[in-house]
Amino acid sequence: MKITVTRSGGIAGLTREWVVRVEEQGDPDSWIRLVEQLPWQPRHRSAVHPDRYVYRIGVSRRRITLPEQDLTGPWRLLVDRVRDAVNQHEKE
Repeated sequence: MKITVTRSGGIAGLTREWVVRVEEQGDPDSWIRLVEQLPWQPRHRSAVHPDRYVYRIGVSRRRITLPEQDLTGPWRLLVDRVRDAVNQHEKE
């Protein structure tokens, strides 16, 4: 399973992308459990605010775009975990 997180916007307007392949992680089962908790169903989303980030998250064929202020709960956990895994891999 491939997880892609793309962050764009912010004051500088830069785009950053992190990609993780779950099967290459040391604990793939915990990644799968986290993905199963994600609320993919449409719900009210906040408007995008100037100079704030927007996150585009893809897990396999599913996609969602969330403004920074809606990145809470399991979405925040997923984004942080993907970013941390990629950053750790880059340090090695």
